[in-house]
Order: sequence, then structure tokens, then C-alpha cells
Amino acid sequence: MLDHDSRLPGAATIPGSVVALVDATGRVERELIGSWLAEGGIAQEFGTSAPVTQLDLDADAIGDRLVGRHDDPLVVPVRVLWLPPERDGVRRTSFGDLLTLSNPRKPNRLMQRRLVTTAPDRHLVLTGAPARLSELRANNPGAAGAPEAFARAIVRAGIVALERAERAVIGDRYKVPRLVVEEILDSPVFLRRLDAIAEQTDTPAREVYRRAERGLRELVAAQSRLVSDLFTQAMRPVHASTWKVDDDPAGLDRLRALNRRYPLVFLPSHRSYVDAFVLGDILARNDFPPNHVVGGANLKFWPIGPIARRTGTVFIRRSFGDDEVYKAVVEEYFAYLLAKRFNLEWYFEGGRTRTGKLRPPRYGLLNYLAAALRSSRIDDVMLVPVSITYERLNEIGAIADEQTGGSKQPEGLAWLARYVRNQQHSAGHVYVRFGNPLSARDRLAALGDPLRPHDFAAAPEVVEREHLAVQRLAFEVAVGINDVTPITVNALTTLVLLGVHERALTRRELRTAIAPVLDYIGSRDLPCGELVTLRDDHGLAVVLEQLAVAKVVTVYRGGLEPVYSIGAGAHLEAAFYRNSAVHWFANRAILELAILTAVEAPEGDQLRVGWEAAYRLRDLLKFEFFFPERAEFTSQLTAEMLRVDPEWHRRTAAGTVGSEILARLAESGFMMAHRVLRSFFDAQLVVAERLAARDPALAVDKKAFLDECLQVGRQMLLQQRLHSPESVSSELFGSALKLADNHRLLEPSDDPEDLVARRTRFAGELRAIGARINRAATLDPSNRREAL
Repeated sequence: MLDHDSRLPGAATIPGSVVALVDATGRVERELIGSWLAEGGIAQEFGTSAPVTQLDLDADAIGDRLVGRHDDPLVVPVRVLWLPPERDGVRRTSFGDLLTLSNPRKPNRLMQRRLVTTAPDRHLVLTGAPARLSELRANNPGAAGAPEAFARAIVRAGIVALERAERAVIGDRYKVPRLVVEEILDSPVFLRRLDAIAEQTDTPAREVYRRAERGLRELVAAQSRLVSDLFTQAMRPVHASTWKVDDDPAGLDRLRALNRRYPLVFLPSHRSYVDAFVLGDILARNDFPPNHVVGGANLKFWPIGPIARRTGTVFIRRSFGDDEVYKAVVEEYFAYLLAKRFNLEWYFEGGRTRTGKLRPPRYGLLNYLAAALRSSRIDDVMLVPVSITYERLNEIGAIADEQTGGSKQPEGLAWLARYVRNQQHSAGHVYVRFGNPLSARDRLAALGDPLRPHDFAAAPEVVEREHLAVQRLAFEVAVGINDVTPITVNALTTLVLLGVHERALTRRELRTAIAPVLDYIGSRDLPCGELVTLRDDHGLAVVLEQLAVAKVVTVYRGGLEPVYSIGAGAHLEAAFYRNSAVHWFANRAILELAILTAVEAPEGDQLRVGWEAAYRLRDLLKFEFFFPERAEFTSQLTAEMLRVDPEWHRRTAAGTVGSEILARLAESGFMMAHRVLRSFFDAQLVVAERLAARDPALAVDKKAFLDECLQVGRQMLLQQRLHSPESVSSELFGSALKLADNHRLLEPSDDPEDLVARRTRFAGELRAIGARINRAATLDPSNRREAL
């Protein structure tokens, strides 16, 4: 009942009496608690011989016999804790326990009676942290004027104290909230906000309260320890039989220490439907409390929806427009969970990546978190970037199909059965890494005067400042994820194979092409999987055979030795694996194109032209990669240049790059521009050419326009105007359209001729970049047969 368990609060005075608040479900539990009290349990535990009165942990009983007392008794909540049988040193419910037709943590009365005699180790009488009645009054300032609300507050405090005591026995992974709706609806702060909404919207207060209660009951996850245990056991085989989980012990230790002081918000990358199961299983095995996972309504179908709610999933409406009541409910629920130090989890990209790399973040839930933080009930929230990276994904074919215009299969029971069946093949490792936690309070401190969640009249500049701070926070989370994402064997293998256009390579040729990239990765000390296996012929053969089984790579064995290439129709799948690590090579690729641009300029002007080209490429790719501020980007690109040519500063002192730099690039053993950037610029070219051919007076219907790009992109591919099928992607076209919009190339203009000219220049610029990418490809040793 206190926030900490001091065995006898108010130690300066010994209590004159004790009130035991008994939380019992039936006669057996009452007998057990009664016997414990009669045998001096209170005296043994708290060192007081004061007389003990028993009361039910019930608001009516407390209101009648405790709230109005004038003395100051010690109030102690008491219950019986039932435990599952011990197996391998762990007490956790199994499906075998269900054969008794009783929940081992909440056995029925007949089972309780049997357990008392046959398995006395499976129950114990538990007390929560006690409190003096005066302390409970002090914690509820309105107690004198609202005895019924005070009685309910005592019930909630008793239950919370007992839950904390239980977790000391069974572990933090069983931390679940209780009486959430009731406590929120009793909150004076929340009720004042509802009154303000009623006044602002000219709606009767009773109707606003009714809608708020309905929204809360729809939203609040009703967690169950039984369901959590069973669901974990049922779902673990879905991923445990498919992937070997490689987690991050050091990161987990750091987070465990941090979680003792702050709530954690886990923000993982989202590549698969099993992401939440993989992360949840890791956290449960390391005794973290269960996350409240914010999920989309697409997974609310039976039986997953009801089960997921019982394991902590919070289903939020995908759209609630101007519904101020529902917004208030979401903000208050977030604030409640964080104030109680419950951990949250959501996938801030808004959905699974379709390309393999991080998608641009969605800001909605971060805005609610910021509002909760600014409510002054929370000291801080630590945001945890989480990278979940799979060596292979069995669902990747469906993801690729969606990119070429295929329809997304609706989630349902039949879909679930197919999905589970498809996970029966071994798919290598799944790497889970935790980035550096970010203090939300520190990142949002730049807001200055905080915007209160209920301040409808906030100035536009305050709202704009808030949105900017949230966007920067989301950007830092994305960078944090990328910084710990490892380069897998499949990412590197597909990176190389996608860079040799319509050619098959022997294993020796592949090892020769991979070796300098491995050296580069090692020189930068980048995070990676088991890349050392790619230096060995047998190890590389295993990787290639696994990709062949997954139908990403095709193998021809009819000649002198096997040769390997990307399978027909598998370019999008291969690009998905490559793109999980493509961000590590983006700066190198930009450097190559900047150099190729610079050497075309007159001597003495080359250095300036090269830097301008680099900054322009950064701008064109800003919807694909998370680039740092300009000064940091300049520093990173300079470091890349010095890896290519340690004498770079001396050579460019006169402002001239010099043609010898091209030799230095070739001598590095690899080129990246065509491997890393071509698909993005090819997709941009399709969008740019369709805009250039469009009547400038017509508004752009984005959905119809993207469909047009898919159709024309296929034609351009057949005409070999595009390099690879991976460029014909609705996701890439969508990002290219955002870029065009950012450059004011979409909306009709008052000056149609100027809009046509700008669209035409944009398309011409992209064609020039494509030509330089082709030039970069010719410098790559793997594209010159004599080099292999």
C-alpha cells in the first residue's frame, strides 16, 4: 500500500491496532489466512502484537468499517498465492496443467482443498506493503469529502501492494496492471479534462463520460498470467524451430538496471509478424515485465485478438479523426501505464518494411507519449531502439508480391494457419540488438513552455515546435536501430550478386568479390553476423545452398563447376535481404558518385563541384536513408574519402580532385553506387518522367499515379531502361513521390511553364545520375571478367 515495503511504516509509534484486508476467493483461502493470523503471522512479519481485525478487501466493507475510524490502525493487505508445480526449477503454467480443468494460479475450490493436503509447497500466505490509515488519507487529499472514492482508492492500493509482493516471488515477467479503468475514471485530472471537452464541444458531460468509459474498456489490455504462460509456450515453436535467436546479453543487463528507475518504451524495427513473439520471448526469459504492445486492428481477429489482449496487446483504432474523447482516453492510458512504470512496445514504422530497410517513422504514438510525459506525472521515459534482423524470412515472397501491385492478404484464421505452416523450415539466425536508450525528457526539453495535453488553444508556433521535437526524436530512434543492425551473411551475399547484372558467378568469383567488402566492414568495426563463414569455400557454399532452397538464388550445376545468380523473379526478395544492411554503405556510394561528378568539372573547380554533388545526392535520398546534419555528414564523407585515399587532403589542396582518384576507387576492390543506390534512383526516374509527361494543370491522384508508375516501370524494365526488377516497387515509387512533393513538383502551379521546366530538369538530373551509376559499375572489379 506504500510505494516501498517498509515492514512497519510510521516506526516512531507502535500501532494500537491492525486491520488485515483479506483478499480471498472462498472458504479455503479464508481458512488459510485465518489460521495464519491466529498463529501470529502479523506479529512474526511486522513485529507488533496489536490486536488484528479482519476486513474483506472490498470497497463497501472498507467504507463501512475503516474509512470513518478516528484511530490510526496499521492496514495490511493479505491474500493466498497459488503456484504452478515446479518443473526444471521454474514455476510456469503448461498445457498439461489444463488437464485438471483448473488454472494452477487460480485453482477452483476443490483443487485448493486437495493442494493444501497433497502439495503444501504450492501456496503461501502473502502480505503487501502495509500503511497507516493516516498515510492513506494523506495520499488521497480528497478523502474527507468523498468516502466512497477513498474506499475504492484503498482497494486499489491494497491490490497493487499485493501484486508487488507476488512479483517478488514469481518474477517481474508477471507484472500486470489491475483495476485500470476504475482508477482512471476516478482520476480528478482526467475528469477535469473530460469536463473541458464537454464544454468545448457543447456535449453533455454524462455523454462524454460514457464515451470515455467505453473507449477505455475497448482500449485497456486485460492481462492474464495464465494466458501469457500458455500463449508463450504455444507461439515459441513458431520462431524457435525456425530461427536460432542471437540476443544481446550486455544490452539486456543495461536495460534491466534502467528499468528499475524508468519505464521503457521498446521501438523495434518491423520485418516480420513474429517480431513481437521473438522480442517478447527474449524479455520473458530475462525476467522483464511484459510489454504492453500497441497493435493494429488488422490482428484483432479471433482467436488472436482476444488472446493478444490477455497478453498485453493494446488495439488502437487506426483512425479517430477529431474524436477528442478518444484522444483523451489514449493519452490518459499511456500516462497511466508509464506513471506505473509499465513498459510499452510499438512498431514506429507503422507496418512491416516491404523493402528490407527502415521505413520513415510514424509520429502519432510518439505524440501521445510526449503528451503523457508533459503531464508532470512521469519523471522520464527511456526509448529503446531495437533491431530485429533475420537471415532469412519465409514470408518474404508475399512481401515482394505486394511491391509489384499484388494485394495484401487479409489476416484471419486461415491466414494464421498458413503462416504458421510456412515457418516450419530452418531460416538461420535472428539477431536482436538493443541501441542506446534515449531519454524522452532530454530530447523534448527543447520545447520550452510545455504544451499540456488538454490545452486546445495552444499557439500554432508551440504546436509546430512540439511536432519538430517529436520528429527529431523519431529520427534518433531510427538512427539508433540502424547503428546496431548487423550485416548478415545473406545481406552481403545478395549485395554482391545483385551488383553483377545478369551474370552468374562461381564460388571463387564470389569470394573474390566479397573479400574487399569484408575488409572494409572490418576496418569500420561494423556490427555483423557470422560473416567469417563467407571467406571459406564450404561456408559460402552452405549460405548459397540455403538461399537456393529459399528460391532467392538459382544454381546451374551442368558445367565445370556450379555457378550462382539471383533467381528469375527473385530480385525483390534478394533486395530485401541486401537492404537490411544497405545503410552501412550509403555514404561510400554517395562518395563514388560525387567523385565521378567532380572529375567532369574543370580543374580548380572539382572539389566544390564534388561537395555540391554529395549534398545534392543526400537531399535526393533523404526519404530513403536517415542522414545526419550537414556538418556531421561532411565529417562522415571525409572519413570515407580517407579510407579510399589517405593522401586525400594533400591531393586536393589546390581544389582539384584529379583523375587518379578513380584509380584509388578501383584499387579499393569494390564499388558500391550501383549495388546500393541504383534501385532508388531508377524508381525516382520513373516518377520524374511520368510527372514530366503530365499536364501541369492536372492534380495528381497519388494512388492512380503509383499504379501508373508500376505499369510504366514494367515497360521500362522490358526495354532495359531500368536495370533490375527491384526498381519496380510501390514502396520505392511512394518514396520518390514524397521527394517530388517536397520539391514542389506535384501540385498545379500558377506558372505552368515553370512547373513543366522544373519537372523536366528533375528527370534530366536523374538520367545523369543513372549514367554515373553505370560508370561506377564499370569500375567495379567484379564486373570485369579479367579481374576474376
